[in-house]
Amino acid sequence: MPLSEADKWLDHLGSCSPCYGDFLQFQAAHRTRRKQTLLAIAASILAVASLAGWAMLRQQKQPSLAQSAVLDLRNRSLSRGGESNPTEQPRLEIPRNVSRVDIYLPLGSSDGPYEATLTSQGGEAVFTGSGTAEVKEGITSLPIDANLSSAKSGLYVLRLRKVGASWNSYPVQVK
Repeated sequence: MPLSEADKWLDHLGSCSPCYGDFLQFQAAHRTRRKQTLLAIAASILAVASLAGWAMLRQQKQPSLAQSAVLDLRNRSLSRGGESNPTEQPRLEIPRNVSRVDIYLPLGSSDGPYEATLTSQGGEAVFTGSGTAEVKEGITSLPIDANLSSAKSGLYVLRLRKVGASWNSYPVQVK
C-alpha cells in the first residue's frame, strides 16, 4: 500500500496494540521473504560461477595434456604402394587430438629410420613425419610426434616405409 493511502490508518495503528502487533508480524514476514529471495539469488549466482569456473579450468587443461595413441599393425597384412587393401576393415582408430603416435610395426619389421604419411582418400597429405623404430621384447615400435588437429573425422590411409624401401599402406579411421 502506498504511504499516501496508509495515512488514514497510521493513527489507528499507533494506538491499537493488536493491530500494531499484526503490523509487526507482517513486516517481519516480509523481511524474512526478502532475505530468503536474496539468499536464493546469491546461491544461484555462486552455483553458476562455480560451474563456469570448473568448465573453464577443464577446457584449459585438455589441450595442454599430451595425448598419445597406439596403432598396432603387428597382425596386419602388408599392402604395397599407395592403395590400402580394400578388403581390410579400418579397425585402426586414432583421435584427432593426439600429439604422439606409437606404431607397432608388422611382425618381422626391422629397426631403423622410418617415414610416415597420413593421407586422405583423395591422396592429400594430412600429416608427414619420421622416426626411428626400435625392437623391444619382440615388438618393433615406431614413435612419431604427430599433429592431426587439421584432420577431419573420416577414413584415411597411413603410409609407412623404412627409409629407402617401398611404401606400405593401412586404412585408419580418424575420430
